[in-house]
Amino acid sequence: MDRILEKIKEIEEFLDQLSNFTPSTLEDYKSDVVKKAACEHYFEKTMQAITDIAFLTIKLKKFRIPQDDNDSFTVLNENKVIDENLTKNLQNAKSMRNILAHEYGKVNDNLVYESITEELEKDAEEFIEEIKKVIK
Repeated sequence: MDRILEKIKEIEEFLDQLSNFTPSTLEDYKSDVVKKAACEHYFEKTMQAITDIAFLTIKLKKFRIPQDDNDSFTVLNENKVIDENLTKNLQNAKSMRNILAHEYGKVNDNLVYESITEELEKDAEEFIEEIKKVIK
């Protein structure tokens, strides 16, 4: 459980750093390669920490072993830890993280910027809230 709490703290720090780097407009995001790289980096780190928490929670609660990272969110959904909507959002974000980290396909700047500015923090906070309920 301590490792999960450490990961939650990491996510909060990553989101704080991300907010410091995120430009206020899509145009600024696209034109500032340094800020864009920083945003992508903190997006990746946040999603990796969320995935780590998913696996740690599954192990702690002795849920079925996931087939892969995205399946970890399905396992949490099957066990009523997170709802269907959050499951899909996290799976999509994890897929985007893989594209950013491993350059699988062309990066869609519009989609990444939208995720960073409108979805990631909300989804991460909801995930943390739900995890805290089950690890008590």
